[in-house]
Amino acid sequence: MGLIYADIELFNAGDKALARRGYLPEAEVKRLNIRALVDSGAYMLSINDETKTQLDLAILDKQTVELADGSLQEVEIVGPVDIRFENRWTTARAVVLPFSTDILLGSIPMEDMDVLIDPKQQRLLVNPAHPYMAQKPMKNVCGYPRWITPAWSNYLRVGNSGKPMPISRIAPFQSWCKALTCSKSR
Repeated sequence: MGLIYADIELFNAGDKALARRGYLPEAEVKRLNIRALVDSGAYMLSINDETKTQLDLAILDKQTVELADGSLQEVEIVGPVDIRFENRWTTARAVVLPFSTDILLGSIPMEDMDVLIDPKQQRLLVNPAHPYMAQKPMKNVCGYPRWITPAWSNYLRVGNSGKPMPISRIAPFQSWCKALTCSKSR
């Protein structure tokens, strides 16, 4: 498989929100049409300093990332960025790789847009099984997540209250989910 590039459009999601509310003319929303390297080995959208500046993206965080060569690099996390590929949209945060010239479209935004890599034709394409709308699996909708260990699984924080709720109070909900065949997602 060779290098695969995709034509995508990036938008400053903050500008789009202002335009939706009537505070910014649609023509002033910062956007870029770019050719991104499709990289299923990268998790996030990765951009360079020039793209960050052109889209006027806010710095949200700084994190340490492990690069393909195994080295660690402290990078800025910016966003939010709206990404469009054909008839698919997603909103994501982006990693700024200051030494990079390529924009990398990572696996998380690709999965969110429900797109596939076609290695034979060397292109990115909308999932033909869902051509009109992205489809996503909702894992562990019913019950509690698998990462809850037995040591503290007697309590689970539920809802906006943040108050501990005994698992026994959640059991009726789990029974209801099983009746709806949600238990197959486990």
